Amino acid sequence: MRRTLAFLGWVVAVYVGALHAEEAPSAVDVAFKAACDGSEQRYVLIVPPGFAADRPHDVLIALHGHGSDRWQFALDARDECRAARDFAVRHAMLFVAPDYRAKTSWMGPKAEADLVQIIGDLRRTRHVSRVFVCGGSMGGASALTFAAIHPELVDGVAAMNGLANHLEYDQFQDAIAESFGGPKASLVEEYKKRSAEYWPERLTMPVGLTTGGRDATVPPDSVQRLAAVLKRLNRPVLLIHRDSGGHSTTYDDATVILEYMLRSAKPSPG
Repeated sequence: MRRTLAFLGWVVAVYVGALHAEEAPSAVDVAFKAACDGSEQRYVLIVPPGFAADRPHDVLIALHGHGSDRWQFALDARDECRAARDFAVRHAMLFVAPDYRAKTSWMGPKAEADLVQIIGDLRRTRHVSRVFVCGGSMGGASALTFAAIHPELVDGVAAMNGLANHLEYDQFQDAIAESFGGPKASLVEEYKKRSAEYWPERLTMPVGLTTGGRDATVPPDSVQRLAAVLKRLNRPVLLIHRDSGGHSTTYDDATVILEYMLRSAKPSPG
């Protein structure tokens, strides 16, 4: 573990040091008609410098936290968001930050359907090759949920301060019930379906995780258990746990798990 982190830390330093000063790519607000209910939904698209529409590109989809919307990962200065944006620029990736039914999204059925639709649209219109999903807090939980339900669509996932078990989680229950279609007591199977801990065999892609020992908002237990199972299954997984950490991830730790996710992913078919 120490050798892996040391190597990845060196990789991060090299990549970050190689970034040169240039004007940040502009963010475009994209509206689309949701296939599942006909409503107007939105995502932010950031095209990397030098984008060539006739060549395949990877995409990083960044999922916001509870109470935020698509603009959090597109514009916010917090470490997790900056790390994700810089990572996408560094690797010439398209960067997509969806509302996924903001502001209390939690990757319920409609948010899931929107993300499937966005990925399909990007592949048709932007020549997208591999799809990577990341997020923080609610976004981290949602990234794991989506990857477990649609492993065929995801080439790597990075979840920061997320959760992997909705059956045991007891916070934000009104918002989660609204997203999932009802309270936990009446929809046990739906909550289980959206809990990645119950479906580790589906997480066939590289998984990067961060947790904090003092995180009272989203306790680290379920993600730690998931990481342990993935290791026993010999899956590519990297967990960075900080005993003194709270409900946030540093720029360096976020960058390490993102780089691990990409480095461990299958080569692009394009």
